[in-house]
Amino acid sequence: MAQALAYQKEHRDMRVGQILRELGFVTEQQVLDALASKLQLKIVDVAQLSVDLKAVALISRELAEKNLMLPISVREHHMVLAVNDPLNYFALEEIRQQSGCQLEICLCEEEPLKKAISYYFAEVNARKAASQANVGFTTTGAELAIEDLGSSDDEAPIIRLLNSLLERAIKTNASDIHIEPFENETRVRMRIDGVIMEYVTIQRNIHAPLIARIKILANLDIAEKRIPQDGHFRVKLDEGNINIRVSVLPTVFGEKAVLRILASGGQMEHADHFGMDDYSYQQFLPMLNYPNGIIYITGPTGSGKSTTLYMVLEHLMSRNVNISTIEDPVEKNITGINQTQVNPAAGLTFDVGLRALMRQDPDIIMVGETRDGETAGTSVRAAITGHVVLSTLHTNDAVSSIVRLEDMGVETYLVANSLVGLVAQRLLRKVCPNCGREMETTGQERLFLGQEVKKVRRGMGCAHCNNTGYSGRIAVHEILAINNEIRRMIVDHASVEEITAYAIGHQHMRTLKESGLILVKEGVTTPEELMKISYGE
Repeated sequence: MAQALAYQKEHRDMRVGQILRELGFVTEQQVLDALASKLQLKIVDVAQLSVDLKAVALISRELAEKNLMLPISVREHHMVLAVNDPLNYFALEEIRQQSGCQLEICLCEEEPLKKAISYYFAEVNARKAASQANVGFTTTGAELAIEDLGSSDDEAPIIRLLNSLLERAIKTNASDIHIEPFENETRVRMRIDGVIMEYVTIQRNIHAPLIARIKILANLDIAEKRIPQDGHFRVKLDEGNINIRVSVLPTVFGEKAVLRILASGGQMEHADHFGMDDYSYQQFLPMLNYPNGIIYITGPTGSGKSTTLYMVLEHLMSRNVNISTIEDPVEKNITGINQTQVNPAAGLTFDVGLRALMRQDPDIIMVGETRDGETAGTSVRAAITGHVVLSTLHTNDAVSSIVRLEDMGVETYLVANSLVGLVAQRLLRKVCPNCGREMETTGQERLFLGQEVKKVRRGMGCAHCNNTGYSGRIAVHEILAINNEIRRMIVDHASVEEITAYAIGHQHMRTLKESGLILVKEGVTTPEELMKISYGE
């Protein structure tokens, strides 16, 4: 106490409890326990609570963030308030004045409270902006002057609406925002953990100005409404710069916009192993030691292929090598890597850019996506002429990438000689840690999972996981290393089944279904999620 009081003389704005924590004499939990017993208060975990947005909207965000206080619920002028410092009487009085409620205080740890305040106010602001935009716009979309939207007035309802939608999407780790026009309304939906969810409905007359605002940011032609357009822009948030990829498509009732959020943040399982478990990592690592050749990461849109490639590039940067990329768009800026943005309007396609990169003395080339025969052919030739090439492909499993390359028109001998490895990747939703429960498997599930799997884990649905039963995602992999025998099989036009059987028998390749089954047995994911990636088996 003597040390803490001496410290407080120099830092008058700090409480003794904070100082004792900072000096390492007590933990935050011990301080909370002491306050709880002294003041007869209970300690809550805000992540487990169902927070009422009506209560949150009663106080200002600045007040909540400055004093770390979050309204949990309100009923007949009685508010339950989660706080970290119950002795901050000035702030409590201000909340009482703002809300007009009597307060019931409960205690909460600092970090979870900060996250919850950020999350719930993003939600409140998005809904408030939507309702203000609904009220504020009485003109039809056709009458609205486009110039009005180019202004830098941050208070314009449309600008506020878009900003708050983006903030809400980023806080909830959504990957896409869909803005969809229908006859009488416009629906906004968000894809969270791979599943699309209804979010908010806005008036039909706001649709045109909202799309115009998006087009201005993404540098698209706002007068052109008959053809699809693509672009991107960046937003600056506390989390750093975040790239937003924009796709606008004409539909029957107007233009639909999809905003893909290319956020580099977020927690990831096995981040030090490129998101792979130990078994997959040990199979994959030797591929990166080849002096030349091509490695494809395959899977459908939104399966985390680009994220894996970026982690591999950051690992390869530790060597003395020249790394160049050609991407559409550049999703994440990495210091020390030369990144090129595709620009088809100016004639800079993947193929043209890749040919130019070959003259830039690269050791390692990353091609964002192999979409056509020209890009595939140039990539394969680059791999044969002494470069390491990394790229992504859209295929269902690792082995069928061989057939896909041949379908694109790449000669069989080039495929055989250039390939080093094929990695198929999928993302499975994880059971929510808060509401997950062990349950007996049904007879049907045992047929699919194996008779020995008697119990699986499922989420019941809670406030923490938006009542879905899932929270976050984990990657599973199927990895095929190309050896001389597989090269011979490719040249002999062996079928996908034959190559798969050889890889399983001789290389102990683990299929996507087997990788997923391990996670089901460990209670990380559910049989329903496994079904999604192994529907063909």
